[in-house]
Amino acid sequence: MNQTTNAPIVFLALPEVKRRTGMGTTYIYTEMNAGRFPVAVKVGRRATRWIEAEVQDWCAEKMAASRQQNCREVRI
Repeated sequence: MNQTTNAPIVFLALPEVKRRTGMGTTYIYTEMNAGRFPVAVKVGRRATRWIEAEVQDWCAEKMAASRQQNCREVRI
């Protein structure tokens, strides 16, 4: 359970992360290693997953940044 909201933590496999972000495998890992994308959680010897809430937050941040950028371009 998520400590702050008591909501269950949902793990996402790579195909779902790719579907939600529209990014490819290499780009996801490159951004993750650079600290610009949520870090995957090792859930098994050969399995990693991403926390849904962190991926959603990342998507929301990207969307908000895009909207701010578009507003600046319109005003110029």
